[in-house]
Amino acid sequence: MREIQLPLSQTQKVRLQKALETLESLSRKVNSDASVIVADSIHVNHEDGVLKGHGTADLNGEVVATLCGVVERVNKLVYVRALRAKYKPEVGDIVIGRVVEVAQKRWRLYINYNQDAVLMLSSMNMPDGVQRRRTALDELNMRRIFEEKDVVCAEVRGFQYDGLHLQARSRKYGKLNRGQLLTVPPYLVKRQKQHFHHLEEFGIDLILGCNGFVWVGEHVEAKDDMIEDEVSQSDHQVLLPNKNSVSLEEQEKNYTILETRKYICRAANAVRVLSTLGFNITLEIIKGIIDLSLSMNIDIHDMLGSEFGVLVAEKEAERRSSNKKKR
Repeated sequence: MREIQLPLSQTQKVRLQKALETLESLSRKVNSDASVIVADSIHVNHEDGVLKGHGTADLNGEVVATLCGVVERVNKLVYVRALRAKYKPEVGDIVIGRVVEVAQKRWRLYINYNQDAVLMLSSMNMPDGVQRRRTALDELNMRRIFEEKDVVCAEVRGFQYDGLHLQARSRKYGKLNRGQLLTVPPYLVKRQKQHFHHLEEFGIDLILGCNGFVWVGEHVEAKDDMIEDEVSQSDHQVLLPNKNSVSLEEQEKNYTILETRKYICRAANAVRVLSTLGFNITLEIIKGIIDLSLSMNIDIHDMLGSEFGVLVAEKEAERRSSNKKKR
């Protein structure tokens, strides 16, 4: 059972232990056939010419697991997916990264992987929105789009000879502003059909990166322009103005009201609580934690306390139990 790093009283320890045991029993019943531990035998049909993949080994004519995890089967390939592992990129993954270098015709991003990812200048929409060849002037203006320490959302394009490549050819990708970047274990963020969420009742956006980076920020409507200073098609030969010169109108436009900032902090603390407890991070659970904190009039900083963590574990056990009964 996962060790929770929270300062708990004896009563809180008993309550948390009971909730975790309930969750563990429910999980065991659901994944009893697929879950394996080290040295468990994996049932396969040798007549089909099985291919033994990662996390498996041949012992006395049987396929056994060398990892604790879940058995996955892809055609004839059998492998074990570890429950807790580092992030391994797959094509189409939504990732959030931080720019670490602006190089020739590319940006390098840290995405919580063992190597930096590459975002080519040709793999993203230009500010003018026109599909055209990239010019030397576009390369000179790269820092007007992204610079070091900027937080960027993109999609995994694939592996090439020089490393992992990303692409940002959609309005939903690009630079992220006015929010918080959170780091959680990548195995807590499962691959889903939708990783971009708009919490309309709170006026905030939530992006669950497959690489373990979660973004919580003020809702921003998707725009054609990825930078503030729009360049018209007729102005390609004019350098953009200094980025550090920000007018008062732009400052007011970028201002986030206090109520929205509070909701951003509540959503961020909800993600932190789930990460501490080791629960999967999904939109449904995050909204439930925010509603729980509001209904109980819990202050934002108290959401990181031991008592609220125990309450979240108990509520999650109740939710999963009720969902099972409905089935």
